[in-house]
Amino acid sequence: MSTVFWGLMIPFFGTAAGAACVFFLKKDMKIGVQRALTGFAAGVMVAASIWSLIVPAIEQSSDKGQWAFMPAFIGFWCGILFLLLLDEVIPHLHVGADKAEGPKSRLNRAIMLVLAVTLHNIPEGMAVGVVYAGLVSGSAHITAGGALALALGIAIQNFPEGAIISMPLFAEGKSKPKSFWLGVLSGAVEPVFGFLTVLVASLVVPAMPYLLSFAAGAMLYVVVEELIPEMSAGEHSNVGVIAFAVGFSLMMALDVALG
Repeated sequence: MSTVFWGLMIPFFGTAAGAACVFFLKKDMKIGVQRALTGFAAGVMVAASIWSLIVPAIEQSSDKGQWAFMPAFIGFWCGILFLLLLDEVIPHLHVGADKAEGPKSRLNRAIMLVLAVTLHNIPEGMAVGVVYAGLVSGSAHITAGGALALALGIAIQNFPEGAIISMPLFAEGKSKPKSFWLGVLSGAVEPVFGFLTVLVASLVVPAMPYLLSFAAGAMLYVVVEELIPEMSAGEHSNVGVIAFAVGFSLMMALDVALG
């Protein structure tokens, strides 16, 4: 169980490390840097969704022959619709939204950004939880290395998320310690939902392909709805595209090397 515990905590450590950037940087992040970090995070999440979630989901359904894709197809759409529902019923600020005028409005907007990132960390925690649940259940399609690769990949993309939260909060008047802890708290939902998913998924092993692809659909919804618009906004959007490619190829390499 110690392997599962530390595996579920790795993404949280990534968020905390990113939030700690507020102690070392004096000013808010430049737009170009923010786009690059967002693009990198998007690339990691897309690669993780494909190699660590969707592909294992299809492999686990290989006994269904030509219909092996169906559990992944259904789970993927359930993940998309679940995040779409959350976006509709829970008010939050999209990552790429423009800042409102006035210090109070900007501070409120920064707080809403914390809520937005916290909301979107839920499917990431579920994704890691599902993979480690498969590892605990003895699934032949999920290895310890593959589970670690996903945890590391999400931790890597959580690093810029932590910085994207803590830095604007500090720029809008919050103290460095408070900005740091708000950034850290935004990632606390990941291990919580990860552990809950392990507990539930371990009882419903036959549903594993659906759960894996559900997590993939939820993560890709976040990428398309939030991260890609942010990384490609304004001029010099090629920075975000290049960072996306770097994040994608790094996560792909990690999954193959460790899996």
